[in-house]
Amino acid sequence: MPTDTLYGLVGSALNKKTVGRIYKLRKRDSRKPFIILISSIKDLGLFGVKPDEPTKKILKALWPGKVSVVLPCMASTFKYLHRGTKTLAFRLPALKSLSDLLKKTGPLVAPSANREGKPASITIEEAQGYFGNNADFYVNSGKKQSAPSTIVAVSGNNLEVLRQGSVKIPLKLRLQK
Repeated sequence: MPTDTLYGLVGSALNKKTVGRIYKLRKRDSRKPFIILISSIKDLGLFGVKPDEPTKKILKALWPGKVSVVLPCMASTFKYLHRGTKTLAFRLPALKSLSDLLKKTGPLVAPSANREGKPASITIEEAQGYFGNNADFYVNSGKKQSAPSTIVAVSGNNLEVLRQGSVKIPLKLRLQK
């Protein structure tokens, strides 16, 4: 289905079996966590993630938008998501239709709709070429030609860009206190 950036192979982030199935379908490296789409900053609490006040300010400055933020997640309950990294990447999309869906479904893992190492699908036909009848359903939104989300990590007053994407941010940024 379309996300705010590219077509994604999405499923409930709170369902361990669903997440495992998506890893298998994508043939994804099992050590790489997925990005999780959320409908509000409050959703972070579902994963035991409690950002401090400076981090909340950063999140409010970046979200909603096409920036995925890596945050600590120490809960062993979510090892199936953080894959031993003890961090998770979250994105709060600005796209209203996606935000409305997330309010109904809860948080969704949303890796791009492709096999590991292959080009991201920009059409439903390309996604169907990767997954055929193995996906439960497809949602067609025409061509989706966007860069992937920008991925950043926050540490103290530093913001580090891990992947430059849709939103351009200097590679390392010292934030105001």
